[in-house]
Amino acid sequence: MALTEGKKAPDFELLDEEGNAVKLSDFKGRRVVVFFYPKAMTSGCTREACDFRDEIAMFRKKKVAVLGISKDKPESQKKFKAKYQLPFPLLSDSDLEVQKAWGVWGEKTMYGKKVFGTIRTTVVVAPDGTVEKVFPKVKVDRHVAAVLEAL
Repeated sequence: MALTEGKKAPDFELLDEEGNAVKLSDFKGRRVVVFFYPKAMTSGCTREACDFRDEIAMFRKKKVAVLGISKDKPESQKKFKAKYQLPFPLLSDSDLEVQKAWGVWGEKTMYGKKVFGTIRTTVVVAPDGTVEKVFPKVKVDRHVAAVLEAL
């Protein structure tokens, strides 16, 4: 099920890199950028996370929270966060429930083969919990700039 702009974003409760529960509803009243990435420590995901890191002051200035979600376990998220000094929570969706609910787990082509995996996607959630904007099938280059422009 793909998300629809204007509809309610499915709430979730996931563990962050420290093992703490984080819910989307914890951010009610704030805008939230949720970026789904395939795997911590891989080249594209590292570039994307570091681009969000490098622009975190602009997100904070706009009073926007940033959350990263992948299927990596909290221990892997913790190493990824520490290695690249990522200043936002990295959430573990190891059972893929959230990715499926948000329509970002599916068939994609990788190196010419059809595989199932995380479809790199970013979602802006409005303060009332509705989907404000969806960036599907993200290409990493200039993506964070495009997200900031949309805010």
